[in-house]
Amino acid sequence: MKRLCLIHSACVTALLAGQAVGRSTPQEPAAPATTASAQDSSSKANQPGKKKYSHTQDLLIRGTVFDEKALSFPGVELQLRAEGQKKYKWDTYTNSRGEFAVRVPQGTNYEILVRAKGFVDQRRIVDTKGAGNDEAVVFRMQPVAGGKE
Repeated sequence: MKRLCLIHSACVTALLAGQAVGRSTPQEPAAPATTASAQDSSSKANQPGKKKYSHTQDLLIRGTVFDEKALSFPGVELQLRAEGQKKYKWDTYTNSRGEFAVRVPQGTNYEILVRAKGFVDQRRIVDTKGAGNDEAVVFRMQPVAGGKE
């Protein structure tokens, strides 16, 4: 016990000595912040060639997923990609009420893949070219033939 107290007091003494040394050495003043970087970023935003992306032209794809008993289906995975693309760019899950919403750019068709364990995957193409600002879709999942996995 006495040995532990000696070690503790030695550590405290070393710590205090280190702080005293640190106080006695002068610190370098902080470099003043330059306003040039703020001016550069604002001038870049005002350039005619650069356009800031706006979500005003986006399309909201929203919908609901139901199970085979017409009950809302929470936790279902949805993946979206532009038609003709190989990789899915957006993914989401349904909420506790089986609802989902994904914001995508307008002007192209989108493929939606809906997956749930023990149910058949569903794919649907959503035509967004003639749509307004939102498109509603409904999925009704069917169990895999031969029982649940």
